[in-house]
Amino acid sequence: MSLKQFNPRTAVLLAFMLVVAAMRILFTAQADITPLATFTPLGAMALFGGAYFSNNYKAMLFPLLTLWVSDIVLNRFVYYHEWRILYEGFYWTYGSFALIALAGKWIIKKASVKNIVLASFVAVLIHWIGTSPGCFMVEGSIYPKTFSGYLTSLVAAIPYERNFLIGTLVYSIVLFGGFEWLQKRYSSLQFRVHNAG
Repeated sequence: MSLKQFNPRTAVLLAFMLVVAAMRILFTAQADITPLATFTPLGAMALFGGAYFSNNYKAMLFPLLTLWVSDIVLNRFVYYHEWRILYEGFYWTYGSFALIALAGKWIIKKASVKNIVLASFVAVLIHWIGTSPGCFMVEGSIYPKTFSGYLTSLVAAIPYERNFLIGTLVYSIVLFGGFEWLQKRYSSLQFRVHNAG
């Protein structure tokens, strides 16, 4: 790759997402000793990727890739203690994550507090409705496979979704605030049609 082809905007966006994915791994691995483990950055990562990557392919791929890599590490060292590429019901989580990235693209045309808060609530709604079937339909689920069982799983997920919302808002402040600040300082990070992220 020549220096002319290097896109600093894409590199910095990816670096932001990788740092937050590393924080997810760190805080989840320390779940027993820190309450920060419940403040997941996943929603913020998806919104951030969706909002800033102009290319639809990158807007979906890069957030999903960071989720997948962090999942592999957590599966090995925290959840299953073995290398697992994917887990049962992963498609509910990954599908919801892709929809959250699209919500970031559609809602956050400009990184304003109002847009980010609105997108965060939409992200939680997508996550709440979209990932609950993963808990509800898997083998050995405690919920009966009925509509009533699905509603029960939604109610049981409310405390987690509250933490998901808080995490999405907090990490969005870090990601969006940090990148907006950098864009103001370094013009090479600003969006350009010929140098799109």
